[in-house]
Formats: sequence, structure tokens, C-alpha cells
Amino acid sequence: MANIYTVAKINSYIKGLFNEDFLLRDVSVKGEVSNLKYHSAGHIYFTLKDEKSAISCVCFKGNRAGLSFVMSEGMQVVVRGNIDVYERDGKYQIYAKKITRDGEGALFEEFQRLKEELEQQGMFAPEYKREIPRYARKVGIVTASTGAAVQDIINISKRRNPYVQLVLYPATVQGEHAKNSIIKGIETLDEYGVDVMIVGRGGGSIEDLWAFNEREVAEAVFNCQTPVISAVGHETDTTIIDFVADLRAPTPSAAAELAVFDYFAFENELDGLRDMLKKNLRYRITKTRSELLKLEGRLKRFNPANSVKQNRMYLVKLEDELRSLMDRRIKEDRHNIGILAERLNGLSPLLKLSQGYSYVSNKSGTLNSVNKTKVNDELSIYVKDGIVDSVVTGIRPGPIGE
Repeated sequence: MANIYTVAKINSYIKGLFNEDFLLRDVSVKGEVSNLKYHSAGHIYFTLKDEKSAISCVCFKGNRAGLSFVMSEGMQVVVRGNIDVYERDGKYQIYAKKITRDGEGALFEEFQRLKEELEQQGMFAPEYKREIPRYARKVGIVTASTGAAVQDIINISKRRNPYVQLVLYPATVQGEHAKNSIIKGIETLDEYGVDVMIVGRGGGSIEDLWAFNEREVAEAVFNCQTPVISAVGHETDTTIIDFVADLRAPTPSAAAELAVFDYFAFENELDGLRDMLKKNLRYRITKTRSELLKLEGRLKRFNPANSVKQNRMYLVKLEDELRSLMDRRIKEDRHNIGILAERLNGLSPLLKLSQGYSYVSNKSGTLNSVNKTKVNDELSIYVKDGIVDSVVTGIRPGPIGE
């Protein structure tokens, strides 16, 4: 009797066969997108078909990071991933890890190769990046003369600053002549002397944008003396010149906003700065005036003239006190002299002589003792009105009156 298996067992067995097949682990399949569904969880479900067959595909949210475009019905794509069995439904499908538009694979590889080569040469190094001038007055534009890109740049530039000068070099941005046209535009505007240059175009496929991935165009941007803003395609589009340029703008419109300063915002900023300056100036003047008044008060207090005046008044006061002291001292000294004069007058020999007294002297001086003379000594007797010369004829010792 033949073995009987469950559905799950069969599906598991088939899954094992798929897993053991080396080819199915990493396969690239080309086809047209149909039954496309973007799930709210972030996954993408679709069917890949050609004129003869179809296969289900799923791209989980974690693998969408490398998807640089939005898929749509009927789009030709190349899906790279592994083919496996979904056991619950017994259905095999491609689990996509990378999705590119048909024809982009080789170009993408060329893009990656050139990017790595130029990066190794140092063309992406930040030290070579020039600063975009803040107040550019002359803006150069290298892009097609028709199309939305140039119109967006013109409209946004005029809206932000009606006084800015826009210089357009109408370049061919797609096709076999695009490379040389873009290079010529960059070199012409660089020689003309603009303040900043926008190089770019509107969105498109990798083939449409390929001129901006050419080595010669990248070298022209790198050698340009004018600061360059790259503005190629949409925000998700990336080209080689984005890495070489001094600044990358996600869109041409954004490039205009980066290159052209907002004149009206600048006016408002100036008005604000003017008001702030006036306010600060008034505050500074008021503060300085207050400080000057304080210094003036201090100067008055410490003015040498005031000090001299005060010292002069002090000297006058001292002079008055000295004069008063001298007068008092003179008066006191006069009084004392008067007293001393009276005393001296009372002791004056002349006064005694006028009262009938006299005094006697010999050659040795005043004679005030009998022991200082002898008989026959010459004596001088001083009286009130003259001197009497005499000779000692006798000496009688003892107290007068005995």
C-alpha cells in the first residue's frame, strides 16, 4: 500500500527541494509588473509576468531601502532574490531583495564603479567643498531652456529676490550630446563670473539622468572655480555630480532656495537688527550718561580746586587761630613783664640811690664787707647824682648801729 502524506508534509518536502537548489537561492528575473499592491505594513506584493507566464513576488519592508523608484503597473523591472515555497498555501514565489528597472542593472554597476573610483581619487573630499555665498547677486544655471526645472528655478528665485540676476546656459541634458553641452555650460558660466552655479534638470530614469554620471561632467564640476549646487531629478535620484558638487539640492526648486537668498526676509532681518541696534544704542547712551553724571559728582568731590579752596579756608582759620594765640601770648607776656618790671624796679640800685642810699666799690668790685678793703684803699662812692672818690682812713668791724 502506498504511503499517505499530509498536505503540510508535501509542502514542506517541496520547500526543502527549493532550498537545496543552488540556482533558486539567488536568481534575477525580468518581467512586467502587474497586480501591484503596496501594503500598509510596508510590504510590496506584485506579479512578474512575460508573454508566456507569471510568478508571484513579495518585497518585504526591510528590503525596500534600496528601491529608488515607485513601482507601477506595466513597468519592466528586474527582481533579484530567492525563490521559495510558502507552505501554508503551497505556493512558490520570489522573495525580492533588490528591484531595479529593466536596463538599469548595467548602468547601476557602472555608476557604482565610477563612484568608487572618483571617491578614491579624492574628488568627494569635504576639504574641496566651497562655501555657497550667502548673498549671491548673479546666479548661473546650466539646464535645458524648456521644461519644469528652469521654470521652477526662475519662479522661486524671483519670488525670493526680484533683484537677483539669473544667467541661463541652455544645455542639452539628455542624449548623446548632453555630456559635452553640460561641460560647455559649466565652463562658460565659470568664465563669465557668476557667484554660484546650479547644474541639473528634472526627474527621469537612470538613462535620462546618465549625462550627470559621466566622468567628464564630474571633472568639470570639480575643476569649476565657482561654487556649484547639483540639482538633478527628484529627491530620491542620485548622480555622480551630487557627490562632487559643493552642495546637493534634492530638486531644482530646492537649489533655487539654496542659491538665492530671501530678499524680503533679509529686509526684515535688517529692520530687526536696526531696531535692536537703536535700542542698544539708546541703552548705551543712557547708561553712559548716568556714568558720566556719577563721574562728574566724583570729580567735583575730588577736584583739586575744591581741595585748594578747602585748604585755603583751613589756612585762614589756622592764621586766625595763630593770630589770636599770638595776641593772647603777647598780652600774657606783657602782663608778666610788667610784674617782673615792677619787681626789678623794686630791686633797682638806682631807685635806692634816689632814696638817699649809695654803694661803694673798689678795684675788685662792689664793696659789701670790711674784709674786702684796708686803710688807704681808694674807694668810689656812688650816690644819686654822681661818684665820690675817697680813701679809707679807718675800718670799724661789727654790725651797723652798734
